[in-house]
Amino acid sequence: MGEIRPIVHVGDPVLHQPCEPVTRFDDALAALVDDMFASMYAAEGVGLAANQIGVSLRVFVYDCPDADGERHKGVVVNPVLVLPEVGERRLDPGEEGCLSVPGQYAPLPRADHATVHGFDVAGEPVTVEGTGLLSRCLQHETDHLDGHLYIDRLPAKRRKQVLAAYEAARDSAMADKTPL
Repeated sequence: MGEIRPIVHVGDPVLHQPCEPVTRFDDALAALVDDMFASMYAAEGVGLAANQIGVSLRVFVYDCPDADGERHKGVVVNPVLVLPEVGERRLDPGEEGCLSVPGQYAPLPRADHATVHGFDVAGEPVTVEGTGLLSRCLQHETDHLDGHLYIDRLPAKRRKQVLAAYEAARDSAMADKTPL
């Protein structure tokens, strides 16, 4: 069981810069991964990148279904994303959200199939292939590790709308707190 850590929100510099590759596969990495799973589950997410809890390392965890409803759970360290060639690629037009931009969703076309190559927490090679939500998750979490949020892929006008709605919800929540 890991420790639940707070989720970092849009605007924090750790979310907007590429993460560092993992070079040590040790107990500290295993503890980080445990914390990431605990934090993801507490936030009711299906994926979480290390920088979303303030750690600038190329690691993400996931627990989500594929297009057939089969659940997949795991960790990928130092992921390399591979998508079908443009002529072979089919897009899933679904909506996307993010724990780092809570409460906001927007349509965002993503490849309906994705593969990630990387390593597990012990440093052994892994390959994860995904369809449906798992494909979207693999792309989304790899984007995080490259310093990008899903809103960065939206058209400028839609991105501004999502950010304005997020800020309004955040400000409203803060205003509702009565000082002691």
